Amino acid sequence: MTLPKTMTAMVTMGHGDLDQMVLHTDWPRPEPGPDDVLIRVGACGLNNTDVNTRSGWYSKTVSDATTGGAYSEVGEEDPTWGGAPITFPRIQGADVCGTIVAVGANVDAARIGERVITDGWLRDPQDPENMDKTGYYGSERDGGFAEYATTPARNALAVTSDLSDAELATFSCSYSTAEGMLTRANVGAHDTVLVPGASGGVGGALVQLAKRRGARVIAMASDAKHDDVAELGPDRILPRAPDNLRATLGDEKITVVADVVGGPYWPQLIDILERGGRYTCSGAIAGPMVTLDLRTFYLRDLTFTGSTVIPPEVMPNLIRYIENKEIKPVLAASYPLAQLRDAQAAFIAKTHTGNIVVEP
Repeated sequence: MTLPKTMTAMVTMGHGDLDQMVLHTDWPRPEPGPDDVLIRVGACGLNNTDVNTRSGWYSKTVSDATTGGAYSEVGEEDPTWGGAPITFPRIQGADVCGTIVAVGANVDAARIGERVITDGWLRDPQDPENMDKTGYYGSERDGGFAEYATTPARNALAVTSDLSDAELATFSCSYSTAEGMLTRANVGAHDTVLVPGASGGVGGALVQLAKRRGARVIAMASDAKHDDVAELGPDRILPRAPDNLRATLGDEKITVVADVVGGPYWPQLIDILERGGRYTCSGAIAGPMVTLDLRTFYLRDLTFTGSTVIPPEVMPNLIRYIENKEIKPVLAASYPLAQLRDAQAAFIAKTHTGNIVVEP
């Protein structure tokens, strides 16, 4: 196969607003390193990490909810999710589905032609469980908002599925984040799990994956999205933010809150946890600054778990769930790569249910 020397790519040029993403039609096509594969991108999903990294939201100088806009106090030296500055220009996009079209010298050539999705967590191959030696695809190295992308061969996971590229591109970040949260909180069939923001990509994945574990699941979402959320199979759906959550729940015994929302409503989420309950978190789209009464925390014997770097087994497990049809994609919309700004604006607006992708 003759591969082009250049490609179309949407390149993030620095921290700032949507105009920092610039379309290039003659960007150099990457060459796979010795341990890499080259993927012809079929589709690439959007996620909050793209928005937060581009806007600079991970900076400690920012205390607002995720808006996707520029923050005047953020400079180029501000950190990304991992605490170190990002290097620009950068091709973002962690959620690639595509086909391997070339391999590095140390990779079996038989992999050419494989259909794959990407594991976004870049690990030290000699020390894969060391969280201090991780990076993220589309952040610490170029990702998939382009016609071609390279990734370490171990991060390109073969998948056999009749789902479209766009549908498969919804899984990597949202579902691995959700499964990582549920793994960290040790969710099982004995639990009742409350999921705020259940109409979002991670929220919807939490509903499906908690149900897969046998848990009772209570979803929270705006009324307009209840019909869509019902398709994910929760046992009960509540309004997005009831004035009195405890009264709305009635006799429900919540043992786990799985949250990516945070914000001013957060104290009510903690107050309804049963004694010995667990709160697991991997986001704060409604705002990172919350108020905690420590007496609630210690007198009720609660456990809080943050979840960012997922265990290495999560992505291979997700491939198995996909192939066994135990989970399903929730594709809200697909945009051409050239319209990534529009796609990300729609993603930020949160009027959709599920995930949004772009296709080269």
